[in-house]
Amino acid sequence: MASSSPKILITNDDGIHSEGIAALEEALREIGDVYVVAPESEMSGAAHSLTLARPLRIRQIDERRWTVDGTPTDCVTLALNQILAPDIRPDICASGINHGANLGDDATYSGTVAGALEATILGVPGLAFSLVASRSHDFTESVRIVQMVTERALREGIPDGTLLNVNIPKGNAKGLRVTKQGFKTARPVISEHIDPRGKPYYWIGEVREGFRAEGGTDFEAVEEGYVSITPMRSDLTNHHALEMIRDWEK
Repeated sequence: MASSSPKILITNDDGIHSEGIAALEEALREIGDVYVVAPESEMSGAAHSLTLARPLRIRQIDERRWTVDGTPTDCVTLALNQILAPDIRPDICASGINHGANLGDDATYSGTVAGALEATILGVPGLAFSLVASRSHDFTESVRIVQMVTERALREGIPDGTLLNVNIPKGNAKGLRVTKQGFKTARPVISEHIDPRGKPYYWIGEVREGFRAEGGTDFEAVEEGYVSITPMRSDLTNHHALEMIRDWEK
């Protein structure tokens, strides 16, 4: 007899061996039947990239865990169309737990968010979880939040084509806040070096200067000690601009 438990697909961008994905598995195995398809190595900053210029390889670790030598988007695409049996259709896809924040503009770079986004495009609700910590990553509180948010999403549903981008503050959260995507204030820093063969190479970084305090943003919620939950979708249309340039039509 088939299990009546929810089927949950897990992925991430920190790779199959990260502490964050282990914590995510731990949290969600108490809720449903978990299947893990994750990158074989770290793919942070991969955004919503799909590998088209080379073949991809799948390696099965055990009955319910696989790695892919590609991006989080590759992992979800292959999971839903190749790896999982036709009768195993996930009820939800959870991505993370990311080692670091995915707030504001940075969500566009995030492989964690992209894994959940790809799931929504393929008809599976998506959740992206990130722990807002730069060094020490204690996922104890994150496990509790993951369980709470996932259970509610499974119980009450998420609008079609929507992912929830969940950022968890370090320490004990004061509660949950539903937020809009904020905007950071930062400037890029390019560091140039010379390799042993005398050729230049570059590291791209940035200096963070803060964020725009607009009220109700993910940045502000986390700054105040709350979990931010931001609903997102693949539709990038600027509807305000749509009306502003309507007279361009001929």
